Amino acid sequence: MQFWGYKRQEGRAGIRNHVLILPTCACGSESARIVASQVRGAVNIVFNTGCSDVAANTAMSQKVLTGFACNPNVFGVVIVGLGCETVGHAQLREKIRKITGKPVASFGIQEEGGTLRTIEKAVRAARDMAAEAAMQHKELCDMSNLLLGIECGGSDATSGIASNPAVGELSDLLVDLGASTIMSESIEWIGAEHVIARRAATPELHNKIIEICRDYEEHLKAAGQDCRAGQPTPGNKAGGLSTLDEKSLGCIRKGGTRPIVEVLEQAERPTKHGAIVMDTAGYDISSVTSMVAGGCNAVIFTTGRGTPTGNAIVPVLKVTANARTYQMMDDNMDVDLSGIVKGTTTYRESGRELLAVIGDVCNGKMTKAEIYGFSDVAIDHVCRFV
Repeated sequence: MQFWGYKRQEGRAGIRNHVLILPTCACGSESARIVASQVRGAVNIVFNTGCSDVAANTAMSQKVLTGFACNPNVFGVVIVGLGCETVGHAQLREKIRKITGKPVASFGIQEEGGTLRTIEKAVRAARDMAAEAAMQHKELCDMSNLLLGIECGGSDATSGIASNPAVGELSDLLVDLGASTIMSESIEWIGAEHVIARRAATPELHNKIIEICRDYEEHLKAAGQDCRAGQPTPGNKAGGLSTLDEKSLGCIRKGGTRPIVEVLEQAERPTKHGAIVMDTAGYDISSVTSMVAGGCNAVIFTTGRGTPTGNAIVPVLKVTANARTYQMMDDNMDVDLSGIVKGTTTYRESGRELLAVIGDVCNGKMTKAEIYGFSDVAIDHVCRFV
């Protein structure tokens, strides 16, 4: 199995060819949005921090922003900053240039003399990049170029028994074809961490998975909080999930059965091929943000209750096994897997169906979240603003 993609100098191939308009701080986000609106082929992300942060928060923000820029779906980057943020546009530009050969330009609103002058220069730079990107031809790529993020959100009783097992089957099929997959949301491993840890390829990885879950609970306890106070969510409970353990047992099904070859920190880029897990928050938008920053060029997202979530940089494919959700939210859902619940198909057959759908998405078919232009971003932070 192969797909037509855009090969990058760094070795990976993208399935999209975006010019990314990247703000360094909240004060540059609106200007970045306007720049992207003026350039065909450009996308922007909304970044709502960048100032008044402790060092750990700043480090995570920088990790995510540079990860976005280096994502294989990005052709080039135009950075828009203010001028007095914690890490300025020129600093971010040089960070990106050190790890990628992509074209990168940057502008500061204070330096350029205001919003209008900045937007004018940024638009010109983005249009030049977009013209160059339009000249790049797709090439036939093998499946080792695909890194699929696996996500769930708005889960209900159908998630754990139908859509998640189907996506788990998809993950196994992709890994067998040479692709890689990432499953995240480590708070939703709690109660089932011993099950997922059994898939670890080495004792070290086994212990790391157990430690992640233990450390997560201890971190919250130190702040006088309990992860079970927010998990399962009210929507999960209304959908038939009663405890975090029950939710976790369904959640981990979407990761498949192949040996876990690497355990990543948030927004970390993989160094191995195969089934991978990433330590992220259970909040789906934050989890997707981290996986995209880690280099995923597509995301598959299972949901029982329904969600419109999307990402500007990668296509987010929405699947549900809840027939009512698919009917009520057909303008958001991409794939109906309710046949598993009805007994007209199996999760294994649905996994093979999803493989064909993912192939179409890799070859350019847009997901519904892409068509809407949805761009949801949330960066996980360790503490409040200072």
